[in-house]
Amino acid sequence: MGKKYRQQGPVIRRAGQVQATTTDQRLLQSRGPTDWVHSDPWRVMRIQSEFVEGFGTLAELGPAVSVFGSARTASDNPYYERAVELGAALADAGYAVITGGGPGIMEAANKGAREAGGTSVGLGIELPFEERLNKYVTLGINFRYFFVRKVMFLKYAQGFIVLPGGFGTFDELFEALTLVQTKKVTSFPIVLFGSSYWQGLLDWLEQSVETDGYIGRIDRDLLHVTDDVAEAVAIIVKHGESVERAAQKALREERGN
Repeated sequence: MGKKYRQQGPVIRRAGQVQATTTDQRLLQSRGPTDWVHSDPWRVMRIQSEFVEGFGTLAELGPAVSVFGSARTASDNPYYERAVELGAALADAGYAVITGGGPGIMEAANKGAREAGGTSVGLGIELPFEERLNKYVTLGINFRYFFVRKVMFLKYAQGFIVLPGGFGTFDELFEALTLVQTKKVTSFPIVLFGSSYWQGLLDWLEQSVETDGYIGRIDRDLLHVTDDVAEAVAIIVKHGESVERAAQKALREERGN
C-alpha cells in the first residue's frame, strides 16, 4: 500500500460558474434577530420532515453497517477494490451496506453489496455543486442537513468500517468514537481498514493524546485496525452475536424474576 495512486480530481462536476448556497449554509450563516423571527422557525418544519423521511425509509432496513471513505478514491486504487470486497462480504453476512452514496469508496462499497445481492443504501447530501447518488445504490435518500444525515448513519447501523479518507471521513469517525466513549451508543464496533494509512493517527492518539491525559487506553481500544476484509466483517459479526447473547440473557433474567 506504499505506492501512491491517483485521486480523482474534482469528484463532482460543478453546475455552472456560480457556486450555489446549500440549505446547511443558509441555516448556519449568522443573521440578525429579524431573520430568526421570520425564517428560522420555519426551517424546523423542514428539518422535521427530513427526520420523518429518513426514519420511515430506513425503519425496516434490518442489520446494517456504515462504510466510510474518500469520495476521491479512483477505481484503480487498491482501497477501491477492498471496499468492493467489503461490501460483498457484508452482504453475504446478512448486513445492508450504508454509505454516503457518492463516488470513490462509497461507490465501491455500494457496488460490492449490490453485486452480492444485498441492500445497498446511499444517504446523499446537498452540496454547492451537482451530485447524485452512485448507480449502485438500491435504496437512497438525499438530505439537506448534515446533522440529520449523521443520525441516520448511526441509528440504523450495527457498526462502522472506515477506509482512508479526508475531513468528512474523520468527522464521521470521531463523532462515532465520541458517542461510543460517552456510551450514547453501546456495543458499536469501529473498524479502521488500512493500517498503513491510519498508523499516524494511532501513534498520535497514543503518544500525544493519551500521554497528555486527554483520553485513556480504554478509549484507544475502541478502535479495531485491520487490512483483512474477512477480519473486518468478523469483528462486526462477533459484536452482533455478543449483543444478541446479552439481550437473551437479560430477557431470561427478567422472566426469572
